[in-house]
Amino acid sequence: MGDCYPPLMVENGTRRLRGGGHPVSVISGRIKRGKKVDRDFKQIIEKYKDTDLYSMTEEEYRELKDAEMADMQSYVDAIRDSEVPEVMYRKGRAVPDLKYMMESGVEAFGDKVLYHQIMPGDSKFTEFSYGQVRDDVRGLGTALLALGLRGEHIGVIGANCYEWAESYFAIAGGVGVVIPLDKELSAGELKNLCLMGDIKAVICCQDKYYNIFKDIKEEGETGLGFVIGVNKKTHEDEKNGLYSWNLLRKDGKARVAAGDRSYLDARVRASDMVSILFTSGTTGLSKGVMLSHRNLCTDVLIAQTYLEVCPSDIFFSVLPIHHTYECTCTMIEGLFMGASMAFCRGLKYITKDMQAVKPTFLLAVPLIYEKFYNTIQKTLKKQGKDKLVNTVLRINNVTSRVGINVAKPVAKIIMAQFGGNIDMFIAGGARVDPKVLAFFRSMGIPCLQGFGMTETSPMVALNPDQWKYMRNDSAGKLFQFTECRITDPDEDGNGEICLRGPMVMMGYYKNPEATAECMENGWLHTGDLGYLDEDNYLYITGRKKNVIIAANGKNVFPEEIEEKLGRSPYIEECMVWADENSEDRMKRGIYVTLRPDRENIAEKLGDRADDADEVYKLIDEEVDRINAGLPEWKRIKHIIIKKGAFNKTTAMKIRRFVEDNRTAD
Repeated sequence: MGDCYPPLMVENGTRRLRGGGHPVSVISGRIKRGKKVDRDFKQIIEKYKDTDLYSMTEEEYRELKDAEMADMQSYVDAIRDSEVPEVMYRKGRAVPDLKYMMESGVEAFGDKVLYHQIMPGDSKFTEFSYGQVRDDVRGLGTALLALGLRGEHIGVIGANCYEWAESYFAIAGGVGVVIPLDKELSAGELKNLCLMGDIKAVICCQDKYYNIFKDIKEEGETGLGFVIGVNKKTHEDEKNGLYSWNLLRKDGKARVAAGDRSYLDARVRASDMVSILFTSGTTGLSKGVMLSHRNLCTDVLIAQTYLEVCPSDIFFSVLPIHHTYECTCTMIEGLFMGASMAFCRGLKYITKDMQAVKPTFLLAVPLIYEKFYNTIQKTLKKQGKDKLVNTVLRINNVTSRVGINVAKPVAKIIMAQFGGNIDMFIAGGARVDPKVLAFFRSMGIPCLQGFGMTETSPMVALNPDQWKYMRNDSAGKLFQFTECRITDPDEDGNGEICLRGPMVMMGYYKNPEATAECMENGWLHTGDLGYLDEDNYLYITGRKKNVIIAANGKNVFPEEIEEKLGRSPYIEECMVWADENSEDRMKRGIYVTLRPDRENIAEKLGDRADDADEVYKLIDEEVDRINAGLPEWKRIKHIIIKKGAFNKTTAMKIRRFVEDNRTAD
């Protein structure tokens, strides 16, 4: 690392970096860095923002890195001196880029386990230490540079695994720009992303993807020059760019041992693009979100102020790692805080793998927590214990406020299926049913809801992990150093959420038109609708593009009605939409297309569960019950029971504007 960064200091088991104090002010509950320090380093960062890194002298580069460190240290100092009550944890260190995050993490936690993974053919988790991963990253990075990939865009694709993570950090630490690719996309869609993202090489964690990209390369219609297979034991064809990941890494480590410092001395700039993440589109509509080192490093620094993460924690990785939610909040946050990460083998192995590795943290989408909840409730009901357990949990909601946990014996049995050590459930990606949050919290397990999007790296709001600051109906408290404004609010105060802060993206890759549509003077127009309360807690009511304009001109948020429908035990999933323009007036109004929960319906109807009329009658009664709590203009007029599966994105979100999702077939 040379002298481009200040040394790491370890005192009393906690980490801090040397750095002077800076003036701090607290305005409207938000931490703001003092203006004096801004002038000190911002001028230097601005001075070198467009300079070619390798044309800079050693002194100039050191000056830039010192300024970037001062930038990040000013955030650390502001957090340390904060008077905001929800800012409870101040362990974060100044980290300007992902290269330094890896190197400094090893300095502090070299022998500690970073990754846990069950290798093919094994039944137990293998452990990989911080130091081992860093050495692997250095070796792979050196090999990629030897292939001539400096500054190039490199894709990574495959199931969650340590090879994926090592590849990500190797690319980000001084090779080029890393592009996480969605493994659920078709060959045609992946080819399109090669073109859109100017991808020069792809690292494939499974043979399936190696073969797909090998074909794409051979077609010669993209700029793809290298396909690297993790499972390949030999280089298939070096002249044609077909390589073995393991052999490349081995060769790179040998180069490092022989004195090759090309990667060790590789230069990175905090403000430079380090990653392009394509949003959930499958054609030219997909947009490449450009994130910088600074975007990601500030996001994980600020997040830990609401949520305590310790080196003893184990994050359980189950969501697709190419999504920024899993990539940033589990993989990068874990590394930043000195924690470990355990890779799940897949959804069907969740329980088995959690019991084996005993994680403390799980980040997931609401669907997973709702399945946990429903499975637990069904099991308790079959055992005849549901009323007793739920009564105990309700009592515990009261007694826990005075420090008495009467639910501990019950919770211990239930939580054993998750390994027994879970300290935290975190939900993101969509709104969570408050009753699910309340259920897990009643067992003493904090279940937090957060808000973000790819364009914000992704975290921008989170419910703090202390009970007194949690709000079940809120998406979370706005992050410090982040500004939020609500534009064009309606009579209830709902408007478009606009955000500005250090985690907001650089823009969309090679798409200035799309960037201009959503970015204005640093403000990101999220497309989400909601409101901010007096304590800076954010509430999401829907998506701007999904709003239904009722016949009386009022706004209807389909997500609000879907949440109410989703609470029915007889509805598995649903989509609310409207047709106010049909020539047939009887067909106008709000519709719901839904898939019934066949298991619960069978318990309710018994022998009549296969009778379509009986099922419809039961669903109709549920919809009438929900309609009774809604004003007339929000009520569902038409029910469509879908026979097959919904058409969904790879993030498992129902596509609202696909015609198939509005029919029974």
